[in-house]
Amino acid sequence: EAVSRLAGRDGELSRRFVVSNRIGSAAELHGAEPTSGVPASATWLEVDRPALVLGSTQPLEQIDVGACARDGIDIVRRRSGGAAVLVVPGEMLWLDVVIPAGDRLWHEDVGRSMWWLGDVWREALESCGVVGAAVHRGPVMHTTWSRLACFDGLGAGEVTIAGTKAVGISQRRTRSWARLQSAMHLVWRG
Repeated sequence: EAVSRLAGRDGELSRRFVVSNRIGSAAELHGAEPTSGVPASATWLEVDRPALVLGSTQPLEQIDVGACARDGIDIVRRRSGGAAVLVVPGEMLWLDVVIPAGDRLWHEDVGRSMWWLGDVWREALESCGVVGAAVHRGPVMHTTWSRLACFDGLGAGEVTIAGTKAVGISQRRTRSWARLQSAMHLVWRG
């Protein structure tokens, strides 16, 4: 029920954004490129097979490529920063938002530009009965593992519950648009 209530935010999103759903490989979903002049859009994404998604500058040497191949896990690189995120069909809510330059949600400060999306996730979680969700508005917080595993660090706009990161957000921007990728694991593989 919580998943459908979060996904049900489409009603609110559709008043402001062109809302859609896409299913595909992590490579296809990350490779989709907004074009200049696009309207504000919100797309719920779902992978059709497991993938380990690396941040734009994360060294491939940090990954056991053989183990991924044996387990049928694609290795994909996203164009935004951060570290590895494991995406598995049915185990993650993934929302990509594209904001055109000049939109009222556009902010020149890259960090502050993600706060509003964190607020959307926090409100959705609260509507599902989650208590204590908070949006991080401070500097990036690194840990021993955050350069390997994205959900171990904390960046602008990301949402925590009881001090633990629940929603990750990354951003890629051009002069024409900003693409905010946000995700929340529904299953934790520790």
